[in-house]
Amino acid sequence: MFNNAANEIRVYVGNLPYTMRTEGLFKMFAEHGKVADAVVMMEPTDPDRSKGFGFVTMTNKLEAEKAIKAINGREVLGREIVCNIAKPREPRFRF
Repeated sequence: MFNNAANEIRVYVGNLPYTMRTEGLFKMFAEHGKVADAVVMMEPTDPDRSKGFGFVTMTNKLEAEKAIKAINGREVLGREIVCNIAKPREPRFRF
């Protein structure tokens, strides 16, 4: 089986409405290219409320850039969406 994960690009999506769910985020980006994965981060103390951000994994850089250009600055439920290529997570050290 061919694994295309090496070409996948992760996109940070911020300022999401607190009512946004993963399915809605997935659909928003799928209009602009092939989405491998999407997740809206939820509040641990209130599973009905998002943290206002999420991540979308696009299958390639060209489609990720196309989606970012189309979605960044778009207003969704009164909130201006911010999106860009996600930065790698810094390692966390435990003491």
